[in-house]
Amino acid sequence: LEELTPREREVLALIACGRSNGEIARQLVVSDATVKTHVAHVFSKLSLRDRAQAVVYAYETGLVQPGH
Repeated sequence: LEELTPREREVLALIACGRSNGEIARQLVVSDATVKTHVAHVFSKLSLRDRAQAVVYAYETGLVQPGH
């Protein structure tokens, strides 16, 4: 997780909670395009293919916990 900025970690956590890009944008008060950029950076930095891998990664690293 050290490769990620604090905002990218926040976006990854929200992805792991099942939020869509639009929901993330509204919660963080940024544009959809900004969220797309953050998601692309997260995927690139962590060598992830898709949101499913991102969710697994977030749980395996302890970024998010079940039930939260």
